[in-house]
Amino acid sequence: MLHAIALNCTLKPSPAASSSELLGQQVLDALAPYDVRGEMVRVVDFDVKPGVEADMGDGDEWPGIRDKVLAADILVFATPTWMGHMSSVAQRVLERLDAHLSETDAEGRPILAGKVAVVAVVGNEDGAHAIIADAYQGLGDVGFSIPSMGGVYWNGEAMHTTDYNDLDETPEAVASTTTTLARHAAHLAKVLSDQPYPAP
Repeated sequence: MLHAIALNCTLKPSPAASSSELLGQQVLDALAPYDVRGEMVRVVDFDVKPGVEADMGDGDEWPGIRDKVLAADILVFATPTWMGHMSSVAQRVLERLDAHLSETDAEGRPILAGKVAVVAVVGNEDGAHAIIADAYQGLGDVGFSIPSMGGVYWNGEAMHTTDYNDLDETPEAVASTTTTLARHAAHLAKVLSDQPYPAP
């Protein structure tokens, strides 16, 4: 069985309702039929220090989250849209993942090279495509593999107050995209598990 970790990069601490958590959980649920068990971490609930090291010291709680990322086969990177960009929490996660660039496995491969990442974005303003593109680049740079159709998003009407978790039901386009994303992510994770990238 594969394992997925969803990092919810909402700005809202628990127990506030979070649309990015809802979409992230829907991705985890869609992965379950492919023998992928998952868990959710709301990053803002932890004291994640700014920086680009694995451990920034002085109460930094990133190392615990980092351990979960390293133990997972699939990362679900979930973020809201604020002012047309990913949240500051999401940006900080990418910055902290940068520490992995200098780490390799026992055979010399980048430590994240065998892992898959997908992106989920919500917001009631434009920006989802640009956020997914930025996230793909950052996640790919640190070693994650992005599957075909590895992003899902929902944009509400601009300048309105309806959030994704206010909807009575999941829009069909979002549901079908989430299903495809999960199928492709699980497939790629299994391929990489069976056939890792060549060692240098």
